[in-house]
Amino acid sequence: MTSASDLLPTSLLLNGREYAYAAIREYPARLDAPVNGYEAKVLDFVRQWLNGTQEFTLTTSGSTGPPSPIVLRRRQLEASARRTADFFDLGPGDRALVCLNGEYIGGMMMLVRGLEWNMHLTIVEPHADPFAYVAADAKFDFAAFVPLQLKTVLTAGHAPRLDKMKAFLIGGAPADTALTQELQPLKAAAWLTYGMTETCSHVALRRLNGPHATTSFRVLPGIAAGQDERGCLTLRGDVTDDQLIVTNDVVQLLDAHSFEWLGRADFVINSGGVKVPAEKVELVLDVALAEIGASRRCFVAGQPDERLGQAVTGFIEGKPLTTELESQLRSLLAERLGRYEQPRQLRYVPAFAATPNGKLDRAATLRRANA
Repeated sequence: MTSASDLLPTSLLLNGREYAYAAIREYPARLDAPVNGYEAKVLDFVRQWLNGTQEFTLTTSGSTGPPSPIVLRRRQLEASARRTADFFDLGPGDRALVCLNGEYIGGMMMLVRGLEWNMHLTIVEPHADPFAYVAADAKFDFAAFVPLQLKTVLTAGHAPRLDKMKAFLIGGAPADTALTQELQPLKAAAWLTYGMTETCSHVALRRLNGPHATTSFRVLPGIAAGQDERGCLTLRGDVTDDQLIVTNDVVQLLDAHSFEWLGRADFVINSGGVKVPAEKVELVLDVALAEIGASRRCFVAGQPDERLGQAVTGFIEGKPLTTELESQLRSLLAERLGRYEQPRQLRYVPAFAATPNGKLDRAATLRRANA
């Protein structure tokens, strides 16, 4: 007779190869085949977790500033994993696809959730289309993607595989208008996350598709949210080790448990003495690109200007638009933005740079554009 414990995983799949937990506990002594650098780092983290390590040092993503080391305690990671498992009803025997970089908090927490809740883990190195690196008949209950991965997955025709999941997460960057529209036909719940390394991954979620889609984030139970004098979000809870985390994210608190994200305080452009929120202009630019049939990634930044100090500049990924399309784009921007908010320039970059965990690297992209 098969008992419930017999159904629990005793191994994981990493880049198509099975590794028994009993062997990983003694890694690298008991592995009988060489591993590459990424595999070695994942196996070493799993070894530490299985053997009860209490502190882990990570590096922040560097998407908005210099990467810096941070120490997280095991109890913080356990609290985050427990909260996610409770919200999504995850448990023993569920199947998780881990395709985010395990050296950063998003990928690491996917590993922790699987290990803590006895889930079957299929781990692949970060690729634009992770489904291309797993068995064609492999089914999953839960996964997390950055927007670029999800766009590639949908373009590659993997929507039916997503639809078999309980839910999936999208993090690391905002989900643009085009991606949100592509998610609408899916029955599986798509959730945009809000969080950071300091909060052990997400602490708030926003449903992107279906009848329960919203424009606001809902803070998970047990997390205290507030605002500082700048209007920026503050967070405290077991995942922060009960320390107050002050973010640079300007929000509108709707109540004690929900907020709308308005943009980053450090992404304000001072153009001729007028403070222009870059994210507001980005959203309008993103929607306008979709409306003229030219959806692509974009962002807005201030560029040096002798007269204004900083000029609002839109950066668009890919080949330049035709003269006609750019004229349509500028007309839409003029209708929807104030005089000082409108980009004085639209600049085209063949390919945006990305951080190792898939986030847009604005600084590197700007260096590339200005080279």
